[in-house]
Amino acid sequence: MRARTVAVIVVLSLVFGIAGRFSLAHAQSPARVGVLAPTADGALLGSLRDGLRDLGYVEGRTIAFEYRSANGKTDQLPGLAAELVRLRVNVIVTTSPPGVRAAKQATSTIPIVFAAVDDAVEEGFVASLARPGANLTGASWLNTELSAKRLELLKETLPGVSRVAFLREAVGGAGAVRASMSAARLLGLQLQVLELRDPSELDSAFAVMAREHVGALAVHHGPMIVTHLRRIVDLAQRNRIPAIFPDGRFVEVGGLMSYGPSLPSMYRRAAVYVDKILKGARPGDLPVEQPTRFELHINLKGAKALGLTIPPAVLARADQVSN
Repeated sequence: MRARTVAVIVVLSLVFGIAGRFSLAHAQSPARVGVLAPTADGALLGSLRDGLRDLGYVEGRTIAFEYRSANGKTDQLPGLAAELVRLRVNVIVTTSPPGVRAAKQATSTIPIVFAAVDDAVEEGFVASLARPGANLTGASWLNTELSAKRLELLKETLPGVSRVAFLREAVGGAGAVRASMSAARLLGLQLQVLELRDPSELDSAFAVMAREHVGALAVHHGPMIVTHLRRIVDLAQRNRIPAIFPDGRFVEVGGLMSYGPSLPSMYRRAAVYVDKILKGARPGDLPVEQPTRFELHINLKGAKALGLTIPPAVLARADQVSN
């Protein structure tokens, strides 16, 4: 009897020992974050990696990344999102409406963090900013209202301008167009909306601007536009069209001016959502954040090349001025 008791104890010890080692190994395996990038600039992954490192995660030990980039080809996003779902990542981080739409269609169970979208409610991604619901949350960057603000800055910089082109991707939501048209009416501007379905349409879009004698250009954010930002900046310069862009990356490559939130900061902020979700929070319970700070970048060299003088009142509000 005593021998059988000892034998049972030994067997149970072995079983629980194996189970304990399995649990420990499982607990120590890194959380897997799927990064679905619409463009190839690497900013989303880089900023997210920095943010998680600041929160104490160690890549390869407590966190691992599965990175998939569409390189500006939004039609590839659904397939890449499905691939991340098959890999059973713990959370998917993406940006822009096409990226979020692809992730949302691919899964209704894996948490999705959008690092930056225009209007998350209007796009149908969340029920409300305070209570997103479902498996999505993140940051909505008010690009609809910002589109109107960019027109105001163009008018203030170029008081004599009367005709402005608005360049956007055809797949974007209509909110930014409505806001821009409303702002144009208030500012006494004629707004010509030009929509891109393919990068090959860029040359013809600028040909239309030249033919219609537009006095300025406002560029709306989108994966294809960001992927081809250098080309857009070059075309604006070649056609001598003053342009305002959605973020500072365009000014860094020669664009005249930009107004919007800092995208790297928003991408970095996505790490906070990832951290909370990995610790057990439900994405639908995490309120969608909105940026509180917006940056005005001005390129004086670009202004000089266009024969423009930036009004002192606009220059004084600039967060960054490059010569």
